[in-house]
Amino acid sequence: MPVLESHVFDIARVIQLAVAPVFLLTAIGTILSALNNRLGRIVDRRRVLQERLRKGLPEGEEPKKHDLDELELLARRISLIYHSIVMAIICALLICLLVASAFLGVFVAVDIARLIGTLFILAMFALIGSLWLLLREVFLAVKGGRHDILVKDILR
Repeated sequence: MPVLESHVFDIARVIQLAVAPVFLLTAIGTILSALNNRLGRIVDRRRVLQERLRKGLPEGEEPKKHDLDELELLARRISLIYHSIVMAIICALLICLLVASAFLGVFVAVDIARLIGTLFILAMFALIGSLWLLLREVFLAVKGGRHDILVKDILR
């Protein structure tokens, strides 16, 4: 009977330790939702510009440089958000592997402390990468917005 109680306490301890990564998964889910919303807005803006370029140009007229520049900026932003989403998903997968490994360590008599530590470090690097890419995208978005404001102020 003491062996069974030992396993129950080990499993209870692992469940307690798995709570923090589960909260991290919740945060990553929230970040993914925000990234998805940003991506949707960027794609919608790109569609509007592409439609305007398709419809609004008389035969033989070249597209406006401003619209082409904005399309290029949107393409860069889409790329950054896409890669940020990929990094956030990699982070979530690593956290899931971490939790699964912690439970596996209870049932298999193998020291997996290094594996768990490595998975956590890799997950943090993936999260840092995702947030860094998001920050770069925000800088591009603000830079594009500032340019529009300055152009409007000049034209007044």
